[in-house]
Amino acid sequence: MTADPTYSVEQIQVLEGLEAVRKRPAMYIGSVDARGLHHLVYEVVDNSIDEAMAGFCKNIEVILGPEGTCSIVDDGRGIPVEKHPKYGISGVELVLSKLHSGGKFDHKMYKVSGGLHGVGVSVVNALSEWLEVRIHRNDREYFQRFERGFPKAPLEDIGEATGTGTIVTFKPDPKIFETVEFDYATITTKMREFAFLTRGVRIVVIQDTEGEKAPREEAFQFDGGIAEFVQWVNQGKSPIHPRPIYLTGTSGDVQLELAMQYTDGYSENIHTYVNNISTPEGGTHLNGLKAALTRTLNAYAKGIKALKNDDAFDGDDVREGLTAVLSLRIPEPQFEGQTKSKLGNSDVKGIVESIVNEKLSEYLLENPKVAEAAMKKAALAMEAREAARKAKDLTRRKGLLDGASLPGKLADCQERDPAKSELFIVEGESAGGSSKQGRDRRFQAILPLRGKVLNVEKAREDKIFENAEIRTLITALGANVWKDFDLPKIRYHRVILLADADIDGAHIRTLLLTFFFRKMRPLIDAGYLYIGQPPLYRVAKGKQELYLYSDREKDEALKRLGDGCSVQRYKGLGEMNPGQLWETTLDPARRVLLQVTVSDAVMADHLFSLLMGDAVEPRREFIINHAKDVVNLDV
Repeated sequence: MTADPTYSVEQIQVLEGLEAVRKRPAMYIGSVDARGLHHLVYEVVDNSIDEAMAGFCKNIEVILGPEGTCSIVDDGRGIPVEKHPKYGISGVELVLSKLHSGGKFDHKMYKVSGGLHGVGVSVVNALSEWLEVRIHRNDREYFQRFERGFPKAPLEDIGEATGTGTIVTFKPDPKIFETVEFDYATITTKMREFAFLTRGVRIVVIQDTEGEKAPREEAFQFDGGIAEFVQWVNQGKSPIHPRPIYLTGTSGDVQLELAMQYTDGYSENIHTYVNNISTPEGGTHLNGLKAALTRTLNAYAKGIKALKNDDAFDGDDVREGLTAVLSLRIPEPQFEGQTKSKLGNSDVKGIVESIVNEKLSEYLLENPKVAEAAMKKAALAMEAREAARKAKDLTRRKGLLDGASLPGKLADCQERDPAKSELFIVEGESAGGSSKQGRDRRFQAILPLRGKVLNVEKAREDKIFENAEIRTLITALGANVWKDFDLPKIRYHRVILLADADIDGAHIRTLLLTFFFRKMRPLIDAGYLYIGQPPLYRVAKGKQELYLYSDREKDEALKRLGDGCSVQRYKGLGEMNPGQLWETTLDPARRVLLQVTVSDAVMADHLFSLLMGDAVEPRREFIINHAKDVVNLDV
C-alpha cells in the first residue's frame, strides 16, 4: 500500500501551543486517576479509528507492555513526515507537540472524526514520561522520541519499510497520574465497543506480562456492526423478534445508523454515539430518536387500528424492553463539556427524527410480524403503566414512597442533614440487630431486609410496588423510584450495602445493585451508593488481634505472626458482636467501603441482563469463563 497523495503535510493546521497541558491535565483528559490514565489509550486509538472510518485502516493492535508501556499499532496511511511549509518542522512533530494540530480540521481529509477537539495524541505526549513514534510511509520507516512532550531529536529516516501505518508507544508520567497501571479488562471493554461501532475493523488487545508463559490476547471484529452490538447487549434477554431492526440514512453530511431490538423485559436501554464517542448523557440525537419512536409507532398502530378511540402510546410504552444503539457521523459535533458526554447540535434532533420516522415506517410496513410484536409489547406496557399508576397512587395515599411515614423496621439516625447521614442496608434480622447495637445512632441508620429482594430485571413496575421489601427500601430512602425518582429528596448521601461473604450474600447484593441500576440510577451517578466490606478473617495471637479482608492479607499475617495463631473465618455479619461490627465495618475511621460507579453503561447493561435475565445458557457460559476470577467462594 502506498501513501495517499491527498493526505499530506499541508492539511495539518495548528490552533495553539501545548504549554498548559501538564499544568492542568484534568482539563484535557477529565482526571488524573485510572479513568484519565486509560483515556490516554483511547485518544491514540481514536486516531487509528478515524483512519478506519475514512477507509484507510483495517487492523489495530493495542499492546500493554510489561513495564507499564502501551503501544498502538495501525495499518493506516501513517502521519505525514514532510516539513510543514509554515512551521518548519515535520508533520509528525507538529501533531505530537502542538495542541489542536492535525488533519481533522480539514474536512477534505476526514469527513467525520472522533477526536475533533484535536487534543488527542499531543496531550498523550505531554502527559507521558516518554513517547516514541514510528511511521511507515513512502516505503521508509521514520522514528522520533519525545520526553514529557519535548522532542529529543528531529524526525529520523531509519531505513526501508513495507506498507503504511503508525506505531505510537508511550509510558504515562508517574509525576502526573495517581496510578500508571493499565487495566486489561477496562481496555478490552473499550476496544470491543470501538470494534462494534466500526464495522469490519479488527482490533487486538495484547497484555505482554513478564513471567507469564504466554501473553493475554483478545481480538474483536464485527462485520455486523451495531446490529451485532445490540445482540451482544441482549445476550441474557429474550428478544421478541429474532434479528435486530437495522436502519441507515443520511441527511446532508449527517450519517445515521440505528439498530434496535425489543425483548420481553421491562428496561429501556438506549446507547448513543457520535463519531464513535459515547454520549451517556444523551443530547439532541437521543431526543430526536425518542420523538421518532413515539410518533412512528403511534402512526402505525392507528393505521392498522390497533388502538381504541383516542388512546395513544406514550414514550415509555414504545421503549419498554427496547435495546437500541444509535450511531451518528457528524462533521462538526458540538459536545457539551470536554468529556464529550452530551450532544448539543440543535439541528440534529430534527434530522434524526426525520430519518428514523421515514426508515422505521418503511421497515414496519415491510416486516408486519416484527411490527405486530412491537405493537403488542407497547400495548401491554400501556396497560401496565395504568396499573403502576394505580399502585403508586395507593402507596402514596398510605403515606409511602415519599418518606412521610417511615417503615417500622428502619432504625433511623438522629441527623437530619442528608449530607451527614448514612443508611446501611443489611441482610437479615440477626445482622440487623448487631448493626443497630453497634452503630453510631447520631448519623447511621440501619435497614434490615428479610430474604432476597425482588429481581427487578424480570418484573413490571406495578409488581415492584407490590413487593414489601422493595417498597420498604423505596420508602426509607424517600426519593421515589424510576421515572419519579427525585434525587434532592434522598434522605442519605451514603447508602451502604452490607451482605454476608457467601453465595447467598453475593446474590442479595447483586439483586440490590440491579434495583439501584435499573430504578435509581441517579443515586449511583451522584456517588451515593457504596458496598461495605466486612472482614473475612479474624487472626489472633496472644493479645494481638487482626481483622483481615482477603486471603492474601490472611496469609501475609500468618507468615508475619508465625505459629500459635488462631484463625476465625466469618461467614456472616451475625457472627460478629456489635463491638466487632463497629470496629471492622461501621466505624468511618477504620472501615473499607467500595463506591459503586458506572464507568461503562453498556457493559453494566450487558452484565445485569446476563446475570439477572431469563436466558440460562449465556449466564452459564459467563460463570464458566469467569470461574478463575473468583477470589472468595464460601458455599
